[in-house]
Amino acid sequence: MSKRISKRQLLVLSALLPLTFALAATSVRVATTHPVALAPTDAQAAASRLVYGVLSDSRYAYRPLPLNDALSADIFRRYLDSLDGGKMFFSQADINRFAPYRTGLDDAIKNQQLQPAYDIFNTYVQRVDERVAYARNLLAKPFDFSAKESWAWDREKAAWASDPAALNELWRKYVKNDVLRLRLAGRPAEEIRKTLDKRYATLAKRAHESRGDDVFESFMNSYAISIDPHTSYMSPRSAETFNMNMRLSLEGIGAVLERQDDFVLIRTLVPGGPAMMSGKLKVGDRVVAVGQGDNGAMTDVVGWRIDDVVDLIRGAKGTKVRLDILPGDAGVDGQHHLLGLVRDKIKLEEQAASRSVIDVQGKKIGVITLPGFYLDFEAARRGDPDARSATSDVAKLLAELKAAKVDGVVMDLRENGGGSLVEAVALTGLFIDHGPVVQVRESGGRVSVDNDENNGVAWDGPLAVLVNRSSASATEIFAAAIQDYGRGLIIGEPTFGKGTVQNLIDLDRWPARDGTRFGQVKLTIAQFFRVSGGTTQHAGVVPDIEFPVTVDASEFGESTFDNALPATHIGLASHEALGNFAPILPRLSAMHQTRSGNDREYQWWAQDVAQFHSERDKKLISLNEAERRADRDRLEALRKQRDAQRIALGLAVDAANKDDGLQADERNVAAQVAAELASKHRPDPLLRESSAILADAITLLSGDPRLAAQVLPATKKALVWAD
Repeated sequence: MSKRISKRQLLVLSALLPLTFALAATSVRVATTHPVALAPTDAQAAASRLVYGVLSDSRYAYRPLPLNDALSADIFRRYLDSLDGGKMFFSQADINRFAPYRTGLDDAIKNQQLQPAYDIFNTYVQRVDERVAYARNLLAKPFDFSAKESWAWDREKAAWASDPAALNELWRKYVKNDVLRLRLAGRPAEEIRKTLDKRYATLAKRAHESRGDDVFESFMNSYAISIDPHTSYMSPRSAETFNMNMRLSLEGIGAVLERQDDFVLIRTLVPGGPAMMSGKLKVGDRVVAVGQGDNGAMTDVVGWRIDDVVDLIRGAKGTKVRLDILPGDAGVDGQHHLLGLVRDKIKLEEQAASRSVIDVQGKKIGVITLPGFYLDFEAARRGDPDARSATSDVAKLLAELKAAKVDGVVMDLRENGGGSLVEAVALTGLFIDHGPVVQVRESGGRVSVDNDENNGVAWDGPLAVLVNRSSASATEIFAAAIQDYGRGLIIGEPTFGKGTVQNLIDLDRWPARDGTRFGQVKLTIAQFFRVSGGTTQHAGVVPDIEFPVTVDASEFGESTFDNALPATHIGLASHEALGNFAPILPRLSAMHQTRSGNDREYQWWAQDVAQFHSERDKKLISLNEAERRADRDRLEALRKQRDAQRIALGLAVDAANKDDGLQADERNVAAQVAAELASKHRPDPLLRESSAILADAITLLSGDPRLAAQVLPATKKALVWAD
């Protein structure tokens, strides 16, 4: 899209964009058995003053809250939850000792005296050490797996353990479950002991590696999310990662990294990036040292935090970086090789829109999968007509699908957590000629309407939008507009239910200094409303044709937040409806039910969803080996039965998804990546069924002119459904 965007629009963000670029640490270095207590810095004190100024000012925040004792108690609760959400480390005695902080954190922030947050964190590190020492000692003794006992794994609403003895009992069951999982996976006793001893030691290492910046970000986030669920504080490093994901590009070598033990490994190589083009790196290779330019000193990075290694490897396009590589298939004493790479601009295409075509019900249905509503804000702010965006990418894909003469298009927005509000409006404009897309109410009550002002459309044919519970924010704006206009069918499950708008505020814009020191606040500045005047807040977008709910509103979504803004309504934004699918929804639903009832893959998926809900509702897991083996054998028998049915139907056998008892950072990286790639080629019964529903609608409307006139009465363009 070449339309110039206003500065205000560019800053408006619809929150919940998943930060999916895999550069997060999975294990950390041992610091010391006697950790140095962390303490706040002057820069953090200054940043806290700026955060307080933004969050408490009605000129910025949609719902500013006074920083008082009541809010302090909420910050206190959320900060403890950020450290020990499972209530596995602190005891009630610790909570009692922290009691003065419950109503004192407001004064600590106002007075830039942040030591209370660090006192709590330093105690947390001590408790982690104590729990880890206890867990490792337990491994030296055998467990009685014939006892009738269970582990209450869901501790979100549990009370704090009364004392260390109660914590010991919690950890005894926790460790016993870990041992039993590995035992059921067929691993010998000594391997189990070594695996878990290393796992628990790594847990302590992770706590010890935390820095003051980590503590500060967590504490300020606890303050921010006490205002509302989608307000947050981001350190300079986190803010850069956020912006990188929004523009779908960075400058570096094009390698996704992972941490295992003390090594940083190559997890995947970005197609077309310098790392892949070199032909000298492969999945699982370990980065031992990093040097800058042709002659810069090599810095040993074994044991480093992954984000620090990433900082050394990233750099400006055209500059050189040297990597000391230990091949993944070599032992720790294997032969290294030195690799020099010239950094380049890397496009994160896996997070970009993509297309495919499905032949179903005698129709050719194009599918566009959009993971997020991305936009290169800096390029757009400069007025660059080639700024990378979700809308421009989707427009190109629609042109390709039109050239392929597809009969209809499904926009697959499952797992799309949102992104740019600007892009939600622009993307809607690809499917409607012009008109209002979303209404935005600011803190003072003023309502503005964001319109699609570009005449013409990129696709005027049959359209469906596939959503699930993880479809949020900007996705909900788009889906709601398509539904309110009657432009297409909405299929899937009710969406997340987020109806608020966020803005990024750079805290470094106030102090008269250069550089990035204070980070950014992602602040809720408005609520958005449908053109119908309704809201997506809490309820989300309810599909026209619903699939079984994978995760219900009591578990995931806006309605689970205790401080979410309430759902309200405003007036209608005048618009011309393009259709009304109500007359055909009963027939489409009946056809869907009949077809899905005979679709083995769909039914297996529905059975798995029901099984998941059943197991989740139990909140307990047996620690009796005989009972666990019986459950495992039942699931294994079901898997084999399904495999036999797949073979009989000529379908590919699904890869076994057995519990191996391991964590992600304990598995072979190459094997994990291969399994992930294989999973992308598994049957997707929901996408296929959505395409079939759209094909049904096309058939119904093209075969019955009278019905078509009822459903699509508005314009000749809408009647392409029936051509």
